[in-house]
Amino acid sequence: MLQRLSRGLPHLRQYGPRLASTLPSNQAQPGEEEVSATVKRIRAELATDKQKLKWRTPIGDRPEDWSSKLKLFSNNEQTSDFIVMMQRPIDISPSNVKEWWKNRGERIERHMQQFIPERHKILGAELAAAHFILYRGGAAKFLNDSRWHRATEEGEFNLPNKFDARFKVEALRCDNMTLYYEGLENIRSLGSLKFLSFHNVKTFDDWCLDRISGGGYPNLEVLDLSGTDITINGLSCLYRLPHLKLLILDDPKATLEMELASVMLEEAIPNLKIVGADAIHLSAES
Repeated sequence: MLQRLSRGLPHLRQYGPRLASTLPSNQAQPGEEEVSATVKRIRAELATDKQKLKWRTPIGDRPEDWSSKLKLFSNNEQTSDFIVMMQRPIDISPSNVKEWWKNRGERIERHMQQFIPERHKILGAELAAAHFILYRGGAAKFLNDSRWHRATEEGEFNLPNKFDARFKVEALRCDNMTLYYEGLENIRSLGSLKFLSFHNVKTFDDWCLDRISGGGYPNLEVLDLSGTDITINGLSCLYRLPHLKLLILDDPKATLEMELASVMLEEAIPNLKIVGADAIHLSAES
């Protein structure tokens, strides 16, 4: 072993300077000091530029600015909608104030009609749907019960305030209600529902019909869409209701497109019959 090491020493002496030149060293090489100085200068310039590009402190947030109590009503988010609104001229004409008040009421009502999971946990899907409809002026009929339940003028109605398996919704009347897309989530998964009416619900459109068609009504037989804002585009989603027997529209023959859509829908659902609203509601009134 010693002999082998002694034989290799002369060769190591020859390559020693080369190996030493390739090993890392903490000493700065010629030119490295200039490069590092240049990098430091560039970094300092970038930091200065970033400082110049920062947004100025908004007026009113600086210590020397005058502060007002009206600042409580300011919008801190500064979204694009807020900026557009601030750029518009102030219009306090009676028509504009009336339109603003109407839109405000619609936003509030949409929020109030949103799905509440806690209500369904307490009441169940059947009673929760009945409570939702009766509270807004509609009517509900339960399985094995011939009565139509409605709220009184004071908004009171006699229904259980917790889950009761005996109550199965068989029919719902949402006639003349102000019902939005958000509220339809509250009348889903009604396995015993056979009759559903949205007569004269002006806010009911194709999007609402799409939600109803997939709402979980396997036994729905009668659907009243007269007086709504649906079009032929919305009718195409009713194929999801295979047991539908009667569909009530304003006028199935109002246009050639509507008549063609009605015929195709009747072919898709074997037992379906589509009739006009006059044949149903005028006979009922007389």
